[in-house]
Amino acid sequence: MPLTMNREVFITCAVTGSGGTQDRSPHVPRSPAQIADAAIDAARAGAAIVHCHVRDPDTGAPSRDPALYREVTERIREASVDVVLNLTAGMGGDLTLGGTDTPLPPVTGTDMISAAERVQHVVDCRPELCTLDCGTMNFAEADYIMVNTPGMLRDMAARMVESGVRVEIEAFDTGHLWFAKQLVAEGIIPDPVLVQLCMGVPWGAPDDLNTFMAMVNNVPAGWHWSGFALGRNQMPYVAAAALAGGNVRVGLEDNLFLDKGVLATNAQLVERAVTILENMGAKVIGPQAVRERLQLEKRGPA
Repeated sequence: MPLTMNREVFITCAVTGSGGTQDRSPHVPRSPAQIADAAIDAARAGAAIVHCHVRDPDTGAPSRDPALYREVTERIREASVDVVLNLTAGMGGDLTLGGTDTPLPPVTGTDMISAAERVQHVVDCRPELCTLDCGTMNFAEADYIMVNTPGMLRDMAARMVESGVRVEIEAFDTGHLWFAKQLVAEGIIPDPVLVQLCMGVPWGAPDDLNTFMAMVNNVPAGWHWSGFALGRNQMPYVAAAALAGGNVRVGLEDNLFLDKGVLATNAQLVERAVTILENMGAKVIGPQAVRERLQLEKRGPA
């Protein structure tokens, strides 16, 4: 199929994530102040959207403490730079089995909570966007499963929409897109629909271009979409996503390096993405244009 390049692209910066990267780079932000500062710097560099997780300020371990989310969002909102706020709802569905001989009961690392608890920080902080991981998935760890059942996803999505937050669907494979279409068909996720295509995450969709285009071709006409790949393919996917008609995501959640052996900051990754897109002839659009495109409402906390 012929490519239809996106000439007006928005950039999302995923500033810290929930992976075990906190000790692999001094630039991975840990405290609410560091996360907010990284998000603000990314916005100044050209990111229209900042996607935020929180971490334990002392250890850097991923956290879902609502107080940490509140501090991050307040700091970003009080900044002099404008940016669309996007929070994760990915935590609280972690299942770690006890190994192949005795898988049950689950062991340390399991964190399974209710739908209400998984989105409580979203309801409280009222970001413009919130992610919904649309499927259960094995990750690289031997016995860890990211659990997102159809019932849980329906409940979480409904709570997000009821609180006035636009859902950003995260699809790690084609089956996740299939279920996302079902949520839209059932009226649980309203238009306009936004989906993030997550490539190269073990063991989801690999980041080869054939698989990527299969994902792109499964995005319904009229949906808005963005795409990214992990690690060294992050910047090639800036070009690939724009060429295929989408928007892009960069940031330390997905890649720690600017060049081989050179650790990056979030702002540097955004700056590199801006350069790539502008050299391709695309215009990088800002947060207000994104709000108009996605019908977002900028609000304060509840």
